[in-house]
Amino acid sequence: MSKINELLPKEKRILSLLGENLKLARLRRNFSAEMVSERARISRTTLWNIETGKSTTSITTLLQVLSVYGLEKDLLKVGEDDILGRKIQDTKLKIGKRVSKKKSK
Repeated sequence: MSKINELLPKEKRILSLLGENLKLARLRRNFSAEMVSERARISRTTLWNIETGKSTTSITTLLQVLSVYGLEKDLLKVGEDDILGRKIQDTKLKIGKRVSKKKSK
């Protein structure tokens, strides 16, 4: 793996936690690894790589596995509540004069 593609420790932890969550999702549904890999159209080795947090998995493969669990729409939540982005955007907004609070007659 080249230096450019090397993951930071926090990124490795995130992938590891994602893999654990996906394995738990499989076990909660009482799905075998063989069944999930077959339905997701991937090899059992690829499923194992996902569940152990390997960084070689494509987002397409992840989507295929999520679809087997009925969790594919969870990907749409990524970036949905972009708190940092909103804060950055808000700092650039100009604050104008306030509107008078006088009641109109």
